[in-house]
Amino acid sequence: MAGKIRIRAQQQGDYTEVKALMRHPMETGLRKDQAGEPIPAHFIEEVTVTHKGNVVMHAYWGAAVSANPFLGIQFEGGAVGEDVTVVWTDNKGETGEGTTKIR
Repeated sequence: MAGKIRIRAQQQGDYTEVKALMRHPMETGLRKDQAGEPIPAHFIEEVTVTHKGNVVMHAYWGAAVSANPFLGIQFEGGAVGEDVTVVWTDNKGETGEGTTKIR
């Protein structure tokens, strides 16, 4: 599953505010389906936000994060028209990526 990420980045004075919505099931591995069989764990493990080739945020997530997680961060710097990229990797090796321009 190449995960889709909806991103918005906006300049707020000296800071850039980034909001991202990631589509992902975020299964813990503890739930069961209707037949009583366990649903395999499938969750985002790493999230990275970059600006101009520099990592501005790197996080390690786990199964406790809800489905279709929302991420909101601020970082110092950034100018209108520059790119911000959000990338995630999950426990199955799948990735999602999205890029937007700062407004």
